[in-house]
Amino acid sequence: MNEKTQILFMQTRLLRLASDKWNMSLTSVLDLFKKYKILEYIDDAFGIFHCEGDEAVLEDIEQLMDRKEHNVNV
Repeated sequence: MNEKTQILFMQTRLLRLASDKWNMSLTSVLDLFKKYKILEYIDDAFGIFHCEGDEAVLEDIEQLMDRKEHNVNV
């Protein structure tokens, strides 16, 4: 599997994980991911993220969003 496919799979897994954890629809989470450029962030940081579990990556995303002044109430 090439790296772009792996990145897409990671973005999808994190979208679903966030939806479950934040108790939000996939569409709502996708809107937040787009607003805060999370998909691009995952793409840019994949070299580091692929060594971590999805829970750890989602925690990093939550911290990034908090720094950008959006609290997902988790």
